Amino acid sequence: MGVEAIAIQADISKVPDIQRLFKQTLERFGKVDILVNNAGIAFYKPIAQVSEEDFDAIFAINVKGTYFACQQAAQHISEGGRIINFSSSTTAMMLPTYSTYVATKGAVEQITRVLAKELGAKAIAVNVISPGPTDTELFREGKTQEQIDRLAQMAAFGKLGEVQEIADVVAFLASDEARWITGQNIRVNGGIA
Repeated sequence: MGVEAIAIQADISKVPDIQRLFKQTLERFGKVDILVNNAGIAFYKPIAQVSEEDFDAIFAINVKGTYFACQQAAQHISEGGRIINFSSSTTAMMLPTYSTYVATKGAVEQITRVLAKELGAKAIAVNVISPGPTDTELFREGKTQEQIDRLAQMAAFGKLGEVQEIADVVAFLASDEARWITGQNIRVNGGIA
């Protein structure tokens, strides 16, 4: 496609790994224009069954990883750059067993709102995308087909979202056409919430 890309393996829950991601990117390309924070994990347990280890693990990836990647971006991203974080439409729903997951995603939404104002002077747009049920391995993990079908039917379009439908919105927010959009939570969910 006429572009250069590199792959850097890292554990997003570890700040030194996040710092290394930015360092290697800057060494290779000289600048960072766009950050997409889409690493995440999920589990669904009643609150009475969530262990401290469960809690720490999900917050380390979903919140800590996003937060410290945004910190690196605040220091290194080019003026006029873009930060796109990922939340979930489940933050607007009352789904039993989702309490820990939605707590992490609610935190990401608030981080996004504050950073939009904090980084606005550098014309850096910071937004969050909140997909609805999307046909991914992570979404399907631990769910029965009946649960998957029920969630799909909750959408106005009566189906699961597709990865490309989410990617299209990421591409839009990363583009110059979205230059006047910041601090927003875009619910890409087929009308589920």
